[in-house]
Amino acid sequence: MISTMKIIFALLFLSLCLAAGAQNEPEIRVSFILMSPDLPNSSTVFITGGIPQLGLWDPGKVRMESRGDHTWGKEIVPKRPMSIEYKYTLGSWQHEGAQATGAPLSNFVIHVSSSTTIKDTILFWTKGNRQRVNQGQITGTVRYHRSMKGENIAARDVIVWLPPNYESAANERYPVIYMHDGQNIFDPATSSFGVDWAIDETVDALIKKKSIPPVIVVGIYNTPDRLHEYTPGEKGTAYMDFVVRKLKPFIDSTYRTKPGREQTIVGGSSAGGNISFMLLWKHPDIFSRAICMSPAFRAPDFLPVSWDLVKVVQSSNGNPRNVFIYLDNGGVGLERELQPGIDEMLTVLKGRGYKAESDFVLILDANAKHSEADWAQRFPKALLLVLGNLPPKGE
Repeated sequence: MISTMKIIFALLFLSLCLAAGAQNEPEIRVSFILMSPDLPNSSTVFITGGIPQLGLWDPGKVRMESRGDHTWGKEIVPKRPMSIEYKYTLGSWQHEGAQATGAPLSNFVIHVSSSTTIKDTILFWTKGNRQRVNQGQITGTVRYHRSMKGENIAARDVIVWLPPNYESAANERYPVIYMHDGQNIFDPATSSFGVDWAIDETVDALIKKKSIPPVIVVGIYNTPDRLHEYTPGEKGTAYMDFVVRKLKPFIDSTYRTKPGREQTIVGGSSAGGNISFMLLWKHPDIFSRAICMSPAFRAPDFLPVSWDLVKVVQSSNGNPRNVFIYLDNGGVGLERELQPGIDEMLTVLKGRGYKAESDFVLILDANAKHSEADWAQRFPKALLLVLGNLPPKGE
């Protein structure tokens, strides 16, 4: 029989070997080389992306080094093999790499598993034409409520989109969809990256086709505290309290809504998908359905903050019933990093008795990126699944 001491020594030896192996793993270095033939050599060029080494999408944080001959370079050291999405700018989202039409380029995407050099060429740059009148980019009628305040969170704007017959059908009342990252859902002029979800066009078209019932859509703007407000913690709790205790009562008293839970939906993407799930899970008396697009249920390890919504659900007492959760994800870049957390959440939900199709649905698109344009593509399907079986009359 093996003695206890031998087992201890064997485990110590194994841990030392694993530690030594980790220390000997080769460092990954990624060199980005940008060529822009018509850009003067004196130009200041930046690279930005979804990891701290690329500034977490701050367009003017990570400066590239001019190497002459219309070429700029930047080397970074990722923590591990990963997918990276990135873009090039001249210091702001008003001036980023563009297509010949003037529209911003889609995110570049690479998957790095070893040291490599990436060479990109950009022939055109946007010309700062995003400063447009908000209403000029929106289909339908919207109303703005500026600087709405909540307890222990920053004030924010709220935009309300009204269905086509809202003014003419004075006796009609409507379901409501509450959407996070409100500046990104209707208007490219206010969207963080110049591309919106086109929810106004999508909802308007589906209503006119009678594919979904007429609905009101409430867009809640985010703030610099977005990541903390949309994830578990004090800020997340304060944000949920704002939505439930202040914003919803205000909307119900200001507009002709159907205020019951069966007619109240919440939705968002990425961390906005997190807080949508949390609002449904914590307040099933208020919300009956959630749209969670590309949700980050577990924090990617390259972020400076950490959360684990899977553990929150695992430790919860009781299961919200008569709810429906729409989940989706892509397969490119950051989407690949988020999929394990989604899989783990589904395992927990199934273990608690939730059934696919009746209680939740998962839609996967292997070619989709973590971006407004891709969420806009999937949003009609989400609406059809979430609104298709709404009761004809609300409470």
